[in-house]
Amino acid sequence: MWDALVDVAKSAYTAGLGEGTVPRPLIMPLVRGELVGMIWVRPLKVGQDALTGIAELSNIAAAARADEVVLAWETHDVATACELPIVGPAPCLNMVVATRDGHVLHQFPYSEQILSRSPEGRASVAPDWRPAPAPQPGGELLPPIQAAVNFSFTPIELDHPNPFGVTVVLMEEDGYRVRLTEAFDR
Repeated sequence: MWDALVDVAKSAYTAGLGEGTVPRPLIMPLVRGELVGMIWVRPLKVGQDALTGIAELSNIAAAARADEVVLAWETHDVATACELPIVGPAPCLNMVVATRDGHVLHQFPYSEQILSRSPEGRASVAPDWRPAPAPQPGGELLPPIQAAVNFSFTPIELDHPNPFGVTVVLMEEDGYRVRLTEAFDR
């Protein structure tokens, strides 16, 4: 499953960068080894809104009572949005796999090969994936990523017959992009 999730994330980054954008941070919750879906962060404003928006990725994982989550983000993009220092390689696709008992940080650095530039100056690039450093058990996570990991395992208590379904609807209304697998589709 891990290799498939890495392939999905790398493919999404390759496609996004080819279109001149960096894909938004993403969470992939799992329940008993089964993927719940993929949830991308809503559009963010720089600063506190970005910190909050990324941490709130945990809501669906918590509502689904996930026992494992995978988060993916780009080093420079999240640091800039959250007004934090850049920690680790950049540019770099980061992925953390986490359970209640801990997490392992995986980093996939790349260099950017410019394909073209738009009249507005936005570059379309192709990532040239570099050798990945060894996985880092307990590796340092940016504060909003750490918050998303922590809150993913804190059950959401809603007085509703379908807390998962209502959480999905509320997150979609807030602008999060949610793609659930068939088994978890509302």
